[in-house]
Amino acid sequence: MMTRLAISGYRSLRDIRVPLGALNVVTGANGSGKSSLYRALKLLADIAQGRIIQSLAAEGGLQSTLWAGPEAFSRAMKAGTQPVQGLVRKNPVSLKLGFSGNDYGYAIDLGLPLPDSRSKFSTDPVIKVESQWTGERLGRANAFAVRNGPSVRIRSDSGEWRQAYQHLASFDSMMTHCSDPREAVELLMLRERMRDWRFYDHLRTDRDAPSRKPQIGTYTPVLASDGSDLAAAVQTIREIGAAQDMDAAIADAFPGAHIEVVSTDGYFELEMYQHGLLRPLKASELSDGTLRYLLLVAALLSPRPPALMILNEPETSLHPDLLPPLARLIVQASKRSQAVVVSHAAALVSALGAHADCGQIVLEKQLGETIVRDGTPPDWTWPSR
Repeated sequence: MMTRLAISGYRSLRDIRVPLGALNVVTGANGSGKSSLYRALKLLADIAQGRIIQSLAAEGGLQSTLWAGPEAFSRAMKAGTQPVQGLVRKNPVSLKLGFSGNDYGYAIDLGLPLPDSRSKFSTDPVIKVESQWTGERLGRANAFAVRNGPSVRIRSDSGEWRQAYQHLASFDSMMTHCSDPREAVELLMLRERMRDWRFYDHLRTDRDAPSRKPQIGTYTPVLASDGSDLAAAVQTIREIGAAQDMDAAIADAFPGAHIEVVSTDGYFELEMYQHGLLRPLKASELSDGTLRYLLLVAALLSPRPPALMILNEPETSLHPDLLPPLARLIVQASKRSQAVVVSHAAALVSALGAHADCGQIVLEKQLGETIVRDGTPPDWTWPSR
C-alpha cells in the first residue's frame, strides 16, 4: 500500500507531501489543487505505461505544467510586506513525482533538455533522475535501481552494482526498459503494480453513452474507464464475483430494486426492476444519476481489485440521497483496494470521514500555492541529480 505521496513543481503543487492510508479523501474549495493532485497520480501511472512524456505534452508541455510561481517564498512575501517576485534560483527547473510504501518507493525528476538547434524536439521534457528503493524513505543504503541521465544501475542481491543501461533515451523510463524478472524483479513488480492502478473520472451517462446501448458481452472483471461494458461487468460480478454485495449495494440506494442482464445473440443489456413499476427499465431509460451509481457499483465491486483505485468527483449527477450508500460502498471496497477519492461534496466527504480508517487531505491555496491544511508532512528525500 502506498503510504506517502510527494509532488514538487507540478502546477500549483510547488512542494506537497501527504500521508496515505487504505481510504483517503482529497477535498477543498474549487481551485485548491484537487485536480492537480489527481493528474499527478495519473502521471505516475503513465510512467509504468511508458507514456509520461506524451501525457505532459497533452497538457501543453513541461513549461505549461510547471509551478508558475517563485522557487521559494521569502518571509516578507508570506507576510504580505513584499510583493511576490522571482528570486535567484538555487536549483534546476524540475517536476518531481514520487511515492513510497512499506515495501518500495519510487521517484522521478523531469527537467528541461539541453539546447539543441538540430532537434525539433528540443521542448520535450527529459527524464533526469529516477530511483527505486526499499522502505518508505530514500536513504544512502536502500536504493537498488538508480538512473542518472542515460545511465541506469541495478544493485544485486549481494549488494554490488551492475550497469543495466548506458544509453537510455531521455524520454524512456527505467521502469519500462530495465524491468527484468531475473536481474531487476523489484522494478518489474512495482511496474506491474502501477499498471494495475485504476482511475475513474469519465464514466459516461449522457444520452449516447455506450453503457446505455447493448454491447457484445464477454467476461469483464474490470469495468472500462468510460463504463462502456457495464452490462458485461455486472454479469461478471454476478457469476464470479460478489453478487450478494452488488445486490445489497443496489438495494441500499434504491430500496426494492434489483438489476438483471439480458442477453440477445451475444449482446448484453442492463435492465433495472424498481418497486411499483410493471416492467423493467432499460439502461437507455435510466436517469444520469441512477446510471452513474450502477457504474460505480460495477467499478468498486470488481472481481479483480487493483492495488489502488482513484475516483475523481464520483458524486457528479448523484442525488444527495445516494451519497451515503456510495460512501458505504467505497468503504467496503477500500478493504480490498487502497482508495483515493477526490471530492468537494460535503455530504460524501462527511460520510467517508466518519469511518475510522479514513484520512482526509484538505487542500487550500496560499499565494497561488496548494498547501495541506493541518497535519505534519511525512519525511521525504528526493534523489539528487
